[in-house]
Amino acid sequence: MARKHPHTSASGDRDLRVNPVFSREPLTIPRYALPAGELDPGTAYQIVHDELMLDGNARLNLATFVSTWAEPEALRLMSECAEKNMIDKDEYPRTAELEMRCVHMLARLWHAPDPRRAVGCSTTGSSEAAMLGGLALKRRWRERRRAAGRPADRPNLVMGVNVQICWEKFANYFEVEPRYVPMEGDRYHLGAREAVELCDENTIGVVAVLGSTFDGSYEPVAEIAAALDDLERRTGLNVPIHVDGASGAMVAPFLDAGLEWDFRLDRVASINTSGHKYGLVMPGVGWALWRDEDALPDDLVFHVNYLGGDMPTFALNFSRPGAQVVAQYYNFLRLGIEGYRRVQQTCRDVATRLAAGIGRLGPFETLTDGGDIPVFAFRVREDVGTFTVYDVSAALRESGWLVPAYTFPENRTDLAVLRVVVRHGFGHDLADLFMDDLRRVLPRLESQPGPQRSAAEAAGFAHGAEPKPAHRAPS
Repeated sequence: MARKHPHTSASGDRDLRVNPVFSREPLTIPRYALPAGELDPGTAYQIVHDELMLDGNARLNLATFVSTWAEPEALRLMSECAEKNMIDKDEYPRTAELEMRCVHMLARLWHAPDPRRAVGCSTTGSSEAAMLGGLALKRRWRERRRAAGRPADRPNLVMGVNVQICWEKFANYFEVEPRYVPMEGDRYHLGAREAVELCDENTIGVVAVLGSTFDGSYEPVAEIAAALDDLERRTGLNVPIHVDGASGAMVAPFLDAGLEWDFRLDRVASINTSGHKYGLVMPGVGWALWRDEDALPDDLVFHVNYLGGDMPTFALNFSRPGAQVVAQYYNFLRLGIEGYRRVQQTCRDVATRLAAGIGRLGPFETLTDGGDIPVFAFRVREDVGTFTVYDVSAALRESGWLVPAYTFPENRTDLAVLRVVVRHGFGHDLADLFMDDLRRVLPRLESQPGPQRSAAEAAGFAHGAEPKPAHRAPS
């Protein structure tokens, strides 16, 4: 006769009966309506947690420019400040003080003529910061036109067709004509001559991008400034520059100190950057700075009470968390000049090494090498007929890698590319694993009878590399 386990009875009455989490009432969880009653917090957590497991791994997302890694101490500070509202300067004066310290640090980093007079603010990201910069350009232009007794109803903004979509939104929301300079040949961003050709008396400014989302390249800000200086000498038109440094403004100061793109150029009126990109903060913070008070029209500034005094505020948003601003200040303290240099140099080293490795693979050729911001684009060689960039993107997704595939905009729509963004946390080891997976899928792709995917079937978000209509210069 079989022996019974000493801790059980024949009926199993001593077995521990625990209902599985998902059999707790209510048994049916509505997805698109509020439940009628409450849930146990553990049940609610488990439901949300388990569904989020189906998301991609953020560290393997090579499409996004946004930081996906932070030190535990930064995350702890963010958790401690999650409930602080950035707009409540009087209630949270130390958080407001940290914001102002970050502004002054950036003013010095970007060579403001007098960092004590530079004005700026934190934002929810570089899109909001860019719109603030655009609004200031529009208001300054309108004031000059009205002072001269001239009409101010047809403002335009000149930029490359490669600008991030936030500039298209700015033009739409604030009724400014966008004048996009198309790509031509091997020029994948804004050129100085092409920018000047589209400027006229209604141009509120030129947007120069320090780190194009399409291929990672810097636009020639100094050349554009020189061309606009020449335009003013010839015609009297005074056209300022806004530098969209969403990525590059937190890379160039540390790796390209001799590159003139910032407030060292008199023509640069304002700069924006993303603290949550190469500023190394988790998503939710950007920065907008103007070279001095004259560059920011006073009618864009609102005033709040701060420690019994007056503090100007000029963000588009109102309530937002202070946690990301605190994390930015932590990073500035934690890393300093040398720390940021080392982090960004490592990212650039990974990007250039990875780009070179991909370029040595037979089917691919690189358009850029990751030597500006640590971002590069590559394409399938024209003589390869069995697969497309869209096939490559889909094959890499099977291993968890998110690599966007997209076509370039007007005048280069023939060019379909893949783009890799190297961020802090994507080191040489992960780059090697990425290369292993890329090599692994190539034999299968090369044995296909022909391409299996097209642009219409492409999945994923290109993070700024969206097509826009180009503007033709008047003949």
